[in-house]
Amino acid sequence: MQAASLPLSAGWFWIKAGFELFRRQPMTMFTWAVTLGFLLLMASAIPPIGPIFFIVLMPSVTVMTLHACREIAAGRKVTPVQLFSALKAPKLFRKLIAMGGVYVLSVTVVGILIFMPFMSDIRTVFEGTKDLSMGDVMNAMATPLMLFGLAYVTIAALFWHAPALAAWHGMSLGKALFFSGIACWRNKGAFIIYGVCWFVIALALNLFGELLLAIGLPESLASLIQMPISFIVAATLYCSFYPTYTTVFHTPDDVGIEQGV
Repeated sequence: MQAASLPLSAGWFWIKAGFELFRRQPMTMFTWAVTLGFLLLMASAIPPIGPIFFIVLMPSVTVMTLHACREIAAGRKVTPVQLFSALKAPKLFRKLIAMGGVYVLSVTVVGILIFMPFMSDIRTVFEGTKDLSMGDVMNAMATPLMLFGLAYVTIAALFWHAPALAAWHGMSLGKALFFSGIACWRNKGAFIIYGVCWFVIALALNLFGELLLAIGLPESLASLIQMPISFIVAATLYCSFYPTYTTVFHTPDDVGIEQGV
């Protein structure tokens, strides 16, 4: 399978295309974003099993999200039944669960391997400092966190397209991870722009919330105003995953989404 190499401008185009998909069926994707937010909240309430279980399910959720976006791009109305039909292929759900498990295991093992050499220094800071500040903690953990961040980007690249490749192309787990990594490497510049743009959007959303408080609105009212905007942003983020796939792998039924890259 050949992955295209796209220009830097593709990073911003993916976000615009994601918003266009959201705009076509806003209530559908808004509801999906609220549902995922609620499930994440429920999972967070029962640590550590809940968050781990949620992460293991993420490849399946990704395929459901991409399937919804494909239906929207084709001009078809998305229903809850259609979301679950994305997982109906034989043994697909089992493969996606295995993919989620490999993801959790990979992040855990890499984290342990990176932090272990620094544990004595970190322990010294925690045990030898009476008035421990956040600055002390960050100084002690700066190097391992930076190394873990670099390693995590690599892991994320391997898994970015893997759910779609496994679901829509019938690839094995190993093959899907390999082609996903190759595709992300060939488009690393576009993905950097994509990530920076989303960071700026998240920062702007946070500053908007701070502004609402600064002008004197009660915190409850500020949250009430900010919450639906946050879910719209989240829904746009989920929708933008789809053009990152279709533009790189040039799926023939999604030409309309590819225009402008």
